[in-house]
Amino acid sequence: MKSPHSRGPSSGRRPEGSQSGGQSGGGKSGGGKFGGGKSGGPSGGRPGGQRFGKGAPSGGRRSGPPGLAARELAADLVAGVEEGRLLDALLDGGDLAKRFEALEVKDRALVRAITGVALRRGGEIADVLGRLIEKPLPEAAKDLKPILTVAVAQMLFMEVPDHAAVSLAVEATDRVRGLSPWKGLVNAVLRRLGRERAELTTDVDAVWLNTPIWLMQRWIETYGEETARAFAAMHAIEPSLDLAVKEDPAHWAEVLGGTVLPTGGVRLVAHGAVENLPGFEEGAWWVQDAAASLPVHLLGDLAGKKVADLCAAPGGKTAMLAARGANVTAVDASGRRLERLKANLARLGLAANVVKADVAEWMGGPFDAVLLDAPCSATGTIRRHPDVAFLKGEADIAGLAVIQRRLLDQAIRLVKPGGLLVYCTCSLEPEEGPEQIRRLGLIDAPVERVPIMPDEVFGFAEMITPDGDLRTLPSQLPNPDARLAGLDGFYAARLRRL
Repeated sequence: MKSPHSRGPSSGRRPEGSQSGGQSGGGKSGGGKFGGGKSGGPSGGRPGGQRFGKGAPSGGRRSGPPGLAARELAADLVAGVEEGRLLDALLDGGDLAKRFEALEVKDRALVRAITGVALRRGGEIADVLGRLIEKPLPEAAKDLKPILTVAVAQMLFMEVPDHAAVSLAVEATDRVRGLSPWKGLVNAVLRRLGRERAELTTDVDAVWLNTPIWLMQRWIETYGEETARAFAAMHAIEPSLDLAVKEDPAHWAEVLGGTVLPTGGVRLVAHGAVENLPGFEEGAWWVQDAAASLPVHLLGDLAGKKVADLCAAPGGKTAMLAARGANVTAVDASGRRLERLKANLARLGLAANVVKADVAEWMGGPFDAVLLDAPCSATGTIRRHPDVAFLKGEADIAGLAVIQRRLLDQAIRLVKPGGLLVYCTCSLEPEEGPEQIRRLGLIDAPVERVPIMPDEVFGFAEMITPDGDLRTLPSQLPNPDARLAGLDGFYAARLRRL
């Protein structure tokens, strides 16, 4: 069906199937069912599996022209996300992960770039396709949608020549069983886009198109429309690469072509594989968003102190605690993620006591300090993880808030009297942040809030709430180069055990 131009909230929408059912693959974003209704999406609702890339070497057919395998894999990843699977999970094991690892480094980077743009700009792409394809595709042609999505992403938002995007999309269509009869349609649709791009992309409200309506409405209610639009607009921009540096950030900024952040980290425009950058092998730094580094600073001097990092994997905060001299115990329920944490610590030359346990039931301690980075909806990380916008629904926030309450209550028990507890989430939602701390006052928990001072967060007074908590927004930390601006949306509160 032909979709109208979007000029405001009334017509903003996600791509078809973008809030379909599925399961989260764990991590800080939590788990559970998301949304409801039919699965839909560009994949036609089939369980996650290989659709494209049938011509890969393992498939026994020709390998195809240069760049085709990357486009085919990007289309499969977009389809998998729209079916309800986390992008990281798709690349963590199975057929898609094997295909990804088999690619050359430059093609792996291309896959990530195309997939990221296709998801970040998913609403705009769906809107354009809805006006280029005026009648619904028949069921037999449903698998055209991810191919078209990937092609439009390249044509509108990447420095890829139209002829290359069109020809590779047609070739990809021809290589999927049952889709060959539709390659003429793919060619016609994309060539029309090339001719009419100005008409098709003028006077649309990209912020509303690329943001789930329920989420945008929530943010406006919480932060006001101007602020909500400002940080939602940042989600369409490829994020920078932030590094936490063990020592001499100025040196590593020069070596890596980046800049030193006020937090002491280094920020650079992402390019290529992280493991190929200078300093990776020798363990000079690790990847960590500037906002994610702030909660550790709220614990003050940690030298020689006994500190628990709860829900610790993949270990960025564990590394930071250890680097600051703490005796760290890292606790997480995922054995697989803890293995990665151990590997990261080994590369960095840092040590921690690693414990596999359910944090809600673990009885360690008592500790001088506890850091709880609780599983959450991760709505503050959409710029880095655009699949979050596809996978989360409003009902998930309430369910995760229940989990957070259990974890927070247990974390309090692990802190010795007089010790500090920092509770944080990478969510922009009040239920997962300030409302959790307000509840503690209502139940008369044995803690008191310790307000955060501007000098503890490098002078960023705008990041401190009236209650004295930390609240970072994706639109903060401005820079003339939008790629180097912004940070994750984070919330943190500091408490003292009575």
